[in-house]
Amino acid sequence: MRSTTTGFAGSYRFTLLAGAAAFALGAPGVAFAQDQAPEAEAPESSNVIIVTASKREQTLQETPISVSVTSGETLKNAQIRDVLDLQTVTPSLRVSQLQNASSTTFIIRGFGNGDNNFGIEPSVGVFIDGVFRSRSAASLSDLNMVQRIEVLNGPQSTLFGKNASAGVISVITKEPQYKFGGQVEASYGNYDAVVLKGEITGPISENIAFSLDGSYNRRDGYARIVNLNEDISDRNRWSARGQLLIEPSADLKIRAIADYSKIDEACCTVSTQVAGPTAGAIFAVGGVLDTDFFSFNTFLNKVPINKVENYGGSVQVDWNIGNLSLTSITSYRELDNFVDQDVDFTSADVINELRDQAVETFTQELRIASDFDGPINFLLGGFYFDESITQNSGLTTGAVARPFFDLLAGGGVPGTLSFVEGALGLPQNSIFSPGALTSEQFSMDNESWSVFGTVDLEPVDGLVLTAGFNYTDDKKTFAFAQQSFDELSNINLVDAFITLASGGTVTNRAQFQALPLANQQALLAAATNPAANPLLGLTPLQFQPPFLSLPNSVEPGRTNDDKFTYLLRTRSMSTPAIRPASRRAR
Repeated sequence: MRSTTTGFAGSYRFTLLAGAAAFALGAPGVAFAQDQAPEAEAPESSNVIIVTASKREQTLQETPISVSVTSGETLKNAQIRDVLDLQTVTPSLRVSQLQNASSTTFIIRGFGNGDNNFGIEPSVGVFIDGVFRSRSAASLSDLNMVQRIEVLNGPQSTLFGKNASAGVISVITKEPQYKFGGQVEASYGNYDAVVLKGEITGPISENIAFSLDGSYNRRDGYARIVNLNEDISDRNRWSARGQLLIEPSADLKIRAIADYSKIDEACCTVSTQVAGPTAGAIFAVGGVLDTDFFSFNTFLNKVPINKVENYGGSVQVDWNIGNLSLTSITSYRELDNFVDQDVDFTSADVINELRDQAVETFTQELRIASDFDGPINFLLGGFYFDESITQNSGLTTGAVARPFFDLLAGGGVPGTLSFVEGALGLPQNSIFSPGALTSEQFSMDNESWSVFGTVDLEPVDGLVLTAGFNYTDDKKTFAFAQQSFDELSNINLVDAFITLASGGTVTNRAQFQALPLANQQALLAAATNPAANPLLGLTPLQFQPPFLSLPNSVEPGRTNDDKFTYLLRTRSMSTPAIRPASRRAR
C-alpha cells in the first residue's frame, strides 16, 4: 500500500521532473537527472543535468569528474530508503554492513576501508548538504526529501580533502519552497514493514521560507536467533529535519538546517561459513552454530543492541558579487553510538563486547568561485575541521568461557587451567572466570585545515585546461589505556618460568640481574624456548594481555602531518555546454 498527497509545491516539482523522469526510464540503474529550474530559466526541451561535484553548479557535461547522479524521483521509484540501498542504482558503489548497524563500509570502484574502528578515518567521504559526516554511523539515517545524490568516483582529495581518497557520496536535499505544499508517503510490506515519510514547506514572509520533514521506518527482523526465539536484523529508526531559507536580496541566500535521527535496532545477522578448529569446544560446552551460509538462522547468547543518535545543524551562506560567488558552510554535529553484542556468534556464552562511542565535530568551509564569460575561471577555498572522539569499550567473559578455553588448552581434555593455576599459585577457577575480561579507554582530538583551488582555462571553444591544488595540515592527539582482568593475561610467562626454574629465588628484575651472567643467559634461553618452557603454549590463551598505555616514553600520542597535492587535467567537449542559471526564481 502506498499513498502520496501532494500540495501546490509538490505538484510544481512533479511537473518540472517530467522530462527528467522520461530520460530516467531509459536507464533505470542510474538516472542522470534532478529537479529542474523553472521554465523561465531552462528551455523546456532540454534535459539539463546540474551537479555540484566540482563545488560549483555545472552541467554534467561540463563536470570533468566521473560522477553518477541519482535523482530524487529515481530514489522514490526504486524505493531507495538509505545509503545501503543506494548501491542498487549506482554500479560503482558497494555498501557493506558488518556485524552491527553502525559498522558500515562504503566502497567505490573496489576501494574503501572498514569502519569497525572509530580511530580510522574513512576513505570515501560522505557529505550531506555540503557537510562532512566523519563516520559512516553519522550518515545511516533514511534518505528523506532528497533532491539528488552524486557519487564521485575515484580520488577527490583536491576539492574534498584527505577523507576522499577513494571517492565521495554527496547527498543534496530539497530546499524550502515559496509555495505552500507538502507530501506524505506511507507504505506497508512483509515482515510488518512500515515506512512513513512527510514534508511540509511554505513561505513565512516574502523572503523567508521553511520546510519540516520526517521519516519513520520499522520492520521486524528477517532473520532468527533460533535458540532465543527472537528476531534479528530488524529496522527501527526515525529522523526529523527543519530548514529555513532566508533571501534578504537577489544576491544573498542563507540556508539553515537542523536535524536529528535515531536508530535502535537488533543488528546484524552474521553467517558462519566454516566450522573451524574451535567448533568442537563450542559443541562440547553446549553451544550451537549454523554453517549454512545462506540461512537466515543464527545462534547467539543474547539479542544485540545497536543504538545510534546523530544530530546537528549547519548554516550555508551564498553571496553573489557580480561574477563572483562567495559560499560559507558552518556546521556542528554530535554522534553517539552504543553497541552491546555477543562476539563469538554462537549460542554459547563465551565472549560479549560493549562499545560506547561519542563524536563531536565542527567544520567551517569558505570558498569563492568565478563565473566569467572569458577564458579563465577559478575556485579558491579553505576548510577547517575540529573533531573529538571518545570511546569506552570492553569484553566480558561469559558463563561457559572457562570450560571452553580449558578444552582448547588441553586439546579437548579438561583440567589444564586448574593445573596452571596450581603451578602459578593462582586461585582455583580464576582464569577466564565470568565477568569483566578487558576494559579500554580511547580518545582522540583531530584538528586540520586545508587550502584548495582550481583554475580552468579555455583557450578555444570546447578545450578546457584545469590546474588544481590542495594543501592540508593535520594534527592529532590521542590517548589509549587498557586493563586486563583475567589472571592468566596478567602473567609474563617468561618471567614465571624463570621464577619456577630458580626454585622461587628469582622473583624480580633486580634478583635476576644479580645472578652470574652465564646463569642469566641460560635461564633466558630456556624461558624463551617452547621446548623447554611449556608455559609458552598458554600464550594463545592470553586473550588480551595488558597493552602499554599511550602516550608513553616512546610514543608521544600525537601526529602532525601536512601534504601538498595537485592535479593537471585536459578535457574537450564536442558540443557547447548549457550553463545553468545562477539563481532559482521564486
